[in-house]
Amino acid sequence: MNTNDTQTITCEPQDLELEELVLQESLVSAIGLHTNNIQIGIKGDPTLRESVFSRGKQKSLVDELFPCLEPQLEEMILRRSVYRIYIGFNSGEVRTCSVFDPMREEVHQAEKLCEPDYIKRHFPEIDYAHKVEGIRNIYRSLRESELFNYVPDYWKRIMLKRAKNWNPIKEEDLPNIISTLQKLRGLEEFYLRNATICMVQHVLRLQFNCDGTQLVDAENYRQFLEDNLGG
Repeated sequence: MNTNDTQTITCEPQDLELEELVLQESLVSAIGLHTNNIQIGIKGDPTLRESVFSRGKQKSLVDELFPCLEPQLEEMILRRSVYRIYIGFNSGEVRTCSVFDPMREEVHQAEKLCEPDYIKRHFPEIDYAHKVEGIRNIYRSLRESELFNYVPDYWKRIMLKRAKNWNPIKEEDLPNIISTLQKLRGLEEFYLRNATICMVQHVLRLQFNCDGTQLVDAENYRQFLEDNLGG
């Protein structure tokens, strides 16, 4: 059975309960962070938290390259095919996902991304609005495919609700997010180790030196900075 955004999936009472349970259980649910949270903290390895003050901070290649890397990251997510970027400040790797090959993740060396010709070769141009429409079409194709028949009814309802209300991270918010990563990286003890930005979700994933992870609502990112860094 094919479906589209306007159809209604009728669920049995137990399916409605499962739908509600799925949305409540996930840290980041199918429709984003819960409305009463602008951030969620996840504690990692306690031994890393306990030893954070005895581990000296080492400047990485990404730290040195970030002034030239920052505009390239903006270019990739605002004007090219990338919809998801992972920045490994310690490892020097940058992972990307493209709307033209959405099931696969690519890994790039940070220094390569500072080369304009490398950017042109690996990330075809597409403006933000067309990329957003492309993402909508990809999900629409999934819902209209035979694969959707394997999805339980309660998940179909979740997916249709998300399709109806979904919007990406605002285009104008992304440069601000990228530009402030270096400020988080510059903290002395609890500094940023890696960050993931995905325009499809309104959630930023930030992992720090204490092995703690913060999931931050993108629209409240400025509030997160003010609460934790004083602006």
